Amino acid sequence: MKLDFALIASQLPAIFGALGVTLSVWAVSLVIGVILGLLVAVARRYGPRWLNWLLVGYVELFRGTPFLVQLFLLYYGGPYAGLSLDAVPAGVLALSVYAAAYFSEVFRTGFEAVPPGHVEAGECLGLTRLQIIRRILLPEMTLLVLPASINTAIVMLKETAVMSIITVPELTMTISAIGSQLYAFVESLFLLALFYWALVELCGWIGQWCERRLSRFRFSSQ
Repeated sequence: MKLDFALIASQLPAIFGALGVTLSVWAVSLVIGVILGLLVAVARRYGPRWLNWLLVGYVELFRGTPFLVQLFLLYYGGPYAGLSLDAVPAGVLALSVYAAAYFSEVFRTGFEAVPPGHVEAGECLGLTRLQIIRRILLPEMTLLVLPASINTAIVMLKETAVMSIITVPELTMTISAIGSQLYAFVESLFLLALFYWALVELCGWIGQWCERRLSRFRFSSQ
């Protein structure tokens, strides 16, 4: 008995279509997760105490429960609360909210790593709170949090595979279905692992490239 990858090769157009779905869902969720995470981090730093406790509860809840459970609750439990979503929007929403909890912690630690004297200098210059965030906190913390942000983005990329459970037509669902139809289970699993490994390596390489570019810009501007 030997592996026959030629069976899978005939299905490459469908597989690359599923790759597009995976990347689209991941990219949209990443953008929304970063924006929500930043808002949560800023609200926890400058908001009232009751809001901070509320957001702490959100972060702990979503970091303390599996993404699969959250996805099931949203997709199958949502209609009971009047929220009926198709598979793709439900997957994007669940992954965005899940990622925002992690990104908010990354950004919060980044804010705390900025020397307090820099913020105090901005206050002495008469900058508003929004100007301090935009001109001091965000630029200084961006490079500090980049490695952790890349790791979170990679985790999100691998979590897209879970969406196959609710029939999002991404890589895992499509390649698994092809493997079942052609009785090429092992070949399909090898191919699926190869795709995710390549995507994770590419994501890591892009992150390292951004880190090098930001480092050069930072030192050249000093």
